[in-house]
Amino acid sequence: MKYLLTITLSSLISITSFSATLLGNEGSININYPNNRYPLASKPYIELPIGDVKPAGWLKIQMERMCTGMTGHLDSIYTKVMGPRNGWLGGDGDVWERGPYWIDGLLPLAYIMNDEALIQKVKPWVEWTLASQKSNGYFGPDTDRDYEPGLQRDNAQDWWPKMVMLKVLQQYYSATNDQRVISFLTNYFKYQLSELPKSPLGKWTFWAEQRGGDNLMVVYWLYNITGDPFLLELGELIHKQTFNWTDVFLNQDHLARQNSLHCVNLAQGFKEPVIYYQQSHNPQNLEAVKEAVRKMRHTIGFPTGLWAGDELLRFGNPTQGSELCTAVEMMFSLEKMLEITGDVQWADHLEKVAYNVLPTQIKDDFSARQYYQQVNQVAITCEGRNFVSPHEDTDIVFGELSGYPCCTSNLHQGWPKFTRHLWFATADNGIASLIYAPSEVTAQVGNDITVKIAEKTDYPFEEKIDFNLSFPSKKDKKAFFPFHLRIPAWCNNPVITINGKADSTAAHSGEIVRINREWKDGDHIQLELPMRISTSNWYDDAVVIERGPLLYSLKMDEKWERKVDQRPESSHKGEWYYEVTSTSPWNYSLIRKYLKEEELEKNFVVRKAENSVTHGIYTMDSIKVQTTNDIRLGNQLVSELLVAVVQKDVLAPGHPFQEVGKGVRHNNIRRLSLRAEEVPQAQRRADGVPVGTHMRNDYYLVCTVKPFGEMVYLGLFYYFGQHIFIYYLTIDYLLFGVYNKLKGQKYEKFVIYNNMR
Repeated sequence: MKYLLTITLSSLISITSFSATLLGNEGSININYPNNRYPLASKPYIELPIGDVKPAGWLKIQMERMCTGMTGHLDSIYTKVMGPRNGWLGGDGDVWERGPYWIDGLLPLAYIMNDEALIQKVKPWVEWTLASQKSNGYFGPDTDRDYEPGLQRDNAQDWWPKMVMLKVLQQYYSATNDQRVISFLTNYFKYQLSELPKSPLGKWTFWAEQRGGDNLMVVYWLYNITGDPFLLELGELIHKQTFNWTDVFLNQDHLARQNSLHCVNLAQGFKEPVIYYQQSHNPQNLEAVKEAVRKMRHTIGFPTGLWAGDELLRFGNPTQGSELCTAVEMMFSLEKMLEITGDVQWADHLEKVAYNVLPTQIKDDFSARQYYQQVNQVAITCEGRNFVSPHEDTDIVFGELSGYPCCTSNLHQGWPKFTRHLWFATADNGIASLIYAPSEVTAQVGNDITVKIAEKTDYPFEEKIDFNLSFPSKKDKKAFFPFHLRIPAWCNNPVITINGKADSTAAHSGEIVRINREWKDGDHIQLELPMRISTSNWYDDAVVIERGPLLYSLKMDEKWERKVDQRPESSHKGEWYYEVTSTSPWNYSLIRKYLKEEELEKNFVVRKAENSVTHGIYTMDSIKVQTTNDIRLGNQLVSELLVAVVQKDVLAPGHPFQEVGKGVRHNNIRRLSLRAEEVPQAQRRADGVPVGTHMRNDYYLVCTVKPFGEMVYLGLFYYFGQHIFIYYLTIDYLLFGVYNKLKGQKYEKFVIYNNMR
């Protein structure tokens, strides 16, 4: 079955559309769910209790794999840290962030999936924490111990790991309504108010100082429950002691300087101006995060919605790394920013990260993960790369502890928190679907009436989203309430039908549509979001091909090899890891000048496989973007690569495809090679070893990373001096992030446009 992206759309349904930003709607009061208390700014959207949103389709499969994989069994996989010695269980082991990190993801997963075995794993951590509170309000480990390899046994009193546990307790209350949490947090925040003037957030580490927004978020949450005035005083104090992200984004040059910030701190700090806006009411706080996005677009940004940071910020060269913790923390920041502002920009951004980054860094069965991801990966191999913080060359291989183990502990919050934020209650007593994925929600609407909505879709691969409404109560089979739907900024011609009937009122891209009517049991809404092929320019004018929220790239074969790491210096990185290489053709590119925006829809076609989504497992055969004509480059039939490629009639003269394989000359541009001793000093690793003795990522610019659901994107190349730079981005198995790589080899020389000697 095939259909062109240029689809003739019918008229739209009767709706009311409004600006994406809904802040300041103080007159709207939700009688079913508590909004912000005065004087905090009213939120347009309200988080639903854990368990009210359930995953379905492909998303449920991912959550199930988390239960059976690393997330559900980290206590037996990572025993040294997550076992009974952990300080957050009363032991003499790890006292810092890793234990709370795991529970921060395991808890929502357990309660969303209603998995009793996982719930029982969560409870000892919660119970020990609640029991640990002292008379002055302090909680958690309090004793520093001597160093032991693989453990963090000092800085027990640091404010930062307690911030993670605050999120855990907040979620625990949401899932269980356990009132002990309220008195516990009240006592702790009184302790903070008295202690922070003497021991500020940055006393022990800079992590707490830069991540104070997480602390502030829970303070406001508790204020909305208790109304205790001291919490507002505490909020101002925490904000004052937190790194000034608003000023950094608006007035400073951190985002234009390499090594200026830690990549994960930026992801967590991103939400702090928006969190604080609730108390400040200062629009500069909201403008700051938008300005940050604009700056990053031209400096450190990646097309995936993240940025280069290995671990410190780097310019957006696709051969630099991006930490897995950055992905899940940025997702959570965007979820909270969407809730507080109602701005469609943050929903679009969230989908870009969730659908193009998260799945690619975690193995299909959730048994291993990457620490860093390169959007252009030459090979997933245990070799040196030009990273600020290398970790025994294990940074991009798939392992349990490879790179650095913080991501082993922290990756688990990604899908569960994403699931929870697919749906929101609204300030006007309605329901909102702002992020699209197969799911089911049960919520209170109108005058305390329970509605159940099943969202059936194969989005982000498909354009249609079906909502089926039902009323579980025998008494209430209808209700008057508003239904909010997001129209992504990339969608120009949305179509909404109710019970098969359309209306002429237009919905607009980048806005939220509000359908306010009496809904009846059995009502059906269909939202169609036509996805068109588009391009965007990134690092050094690299070209990216996109469709809807997805980025596209070539399909490559994968060769997974499990290897044993016997090096004494890397023993703490795990005993094994996976390398991934590929022998399939990879080195194709498109030339920017031939990709005319006005001809994209004519030259590209989308094909859907008949059995594309029956099991929630996506491959390149699920949704394809290809030409209608065969194009050959040498012996390679391009149309069978199942990627976005340009139609034959635009190829001559000087066709837009270029093959830059081993030993091939392009336009008489010679292969440029450099000896290791010719590498400038700046290209040497921090340990002084010349990068030229390893894989030189600054020069090996031809690469791919696997696509998400085999939909990814193909980024392209530019001419730089006498080199050809090819920017390939990919994302493979929809939710099983797997990567394609070039066959790894040792090098004696640099090869500018070909990574193989």
